[in-house]
Amino acid sequence: MKRFSAHMLGIQQGSRVLFSDFADDGVMWTGQGPRESRHIVKFKERFIGEPTVTVSISMWDMDQKSNSRADISSEEVTSEGFHLVFKTWGDTRVARIRADWLAIGQVADEDDWQLY
Repeated sequence: MKRFSAHMLGIQQGSRVLFSDFADDGVMWTGQGPRESRHIVKFKERFIGEPTVTVSISMWDMDQKSNSRADISSEEVTSEGFHLVFKTWGDTRVARIRADWLAIGQVADEDDWQLY
């Protein structure tokens, strides 16, 4: 469990369209088997330590002729950002995906003392 002091708690959020592969016959739309789309997200403000990051699919556009298979996660989380990763497999055809994310962590307070 991570514990934070309430006056040092920071929350950042965002949304990103990961791809629109139907428009240009990209691999998520035309491919088969394991496929991955990876995107680097940079926080607008740095956290003091590694924040807790959650991600979710906020829009999906998938072909209805095959099973819908999706795996979305955050990887390589640091105080400055993380990798947003979408995976699919089999014969799933994914036209578009939009992902939302939320990062919660400790931030510096303007009243903190800096001793050098």
